[in-house]
Amino acid sequence: MIKYYKLFDLLNRKNLKKTDLLNIISAPTLAKLGKGQNIQTEAIDKICKMLNCQPGDIMEYQEN
Repeated sequence: MIKYYKLFDLLNRKNLKKTDLLNIISAPTLAKLGKGQNIQTEAIDKICKMLNCQPGDIMEYQEN
């Protein structure tokens, strides 16, 4: 299972809020992130571009 806690930690360190992501992704995608559900790679690309980071900086695989 993919976990996105790294994304929320990175946002916090950059003094950003989850809602700041709404400038680049949709509200349903943001909700999926909050629930730890799958999102499209296009959204991951947009987030990484916004935060100037790599995918591994915002998500992590963990076994259930």
